[in-house]
Amino acid sequence: MEKLAENLMEELNCETAFTIPLFGGIEVAESTVITWVIMAALVLLAICLTRNLKVTGISKRQAAVESFVTWLNHFVTDMIGEDGKEYVPYLVTVLMYIGVANTIGLFGLKPPTKDLNVTVALALMSIILIEASGIRKKGAKKWLKSLAEPVAVIAPINILEIFIRPLSLCMRLFGNVLGAFVIMELIKQLIPIGVPVAFSFYFDIFDGLIQAYVFVFLTSLFIKEAIE
Repeated sequence: MEKLAENLMEELNCETAFTIPLFGGIEVAESTVITWVIMAALVLLAICLTRNLKVTGISKRQAAVESFVTWLNHFVTDMIGEDGKEYVPYLVTVLMYIGVANTIGLFGLKPPTKDLNVTVALALMSIILIEASGIRKKGAKKWLKSLAEPVAVIAPINILEIFIRPLSLCMRLFGNVLGAFVIMELIKQLIPIGVPVAFSFYFDIFDGLIQAYVFVFLTSLFIKEAIE
C-alpha cells in the first residue's frame, strides 16, 4: 500500500516540462506540453485527410473521412438536439481531444486528464458555453429571470447550481481517470504478469472513450436545458 501511495502521489504531482525564462521564469507543465502535442497531431491529421477534396469521383480516403465526420456530427447532434446544432463543432472537438488524451497512455505518455488543472479548464470552458447559450437564446433579462423559476425562493439554489456543474464535470472526469490508475496499480501488485496488459487496454481505450462520451453528453444535456 505504501508503494501504491507513492505512485499515486507521483501521478498527482504536476511535473514541469520546461521553464520559459520570462518574468522570473514561467513553468510549463507536462500536461500542457502533451496537450500541445495532441492538438498538433489532430490539426496535422485534419490537414492531411482533407487535402485534394473533390465533389465528384471522390477517393476512398475522402469517402471514409466524410462518413466518419458525418457519423460524429449526427452522434453529437442526437445528444444536443437540432436546436443546438451550432454547438456541435465545439462538442465534437472536445470529444476528440478527451478521447485522445485518455488513450494516449498506450504510447507511453501521461494522459493530461490526470492533471486536475486540465479537467478544471475543460469544465470551465463548457460551463461558460452553457450559460452563454442560455443568455444568447433568452436574452440577459429572461436568463436572470429564469434563475428564480419556478419560484423566487429557490433562486439561491439555481445560482449555486451554476458553480456546482463545472465542479461535477471536472471531478467526474478527473476521478474516473485517476480511479482507473489506482485499480491498475492494485492489479499490477496482485498479478504482475499478463493480466495487467488486458486491463490496461480496457482502461486506456474503452474506459477512456466512455469518459469522453460522458463529459460531452453532460455538457450537451446542460446546453439543451439552457436553450429550451
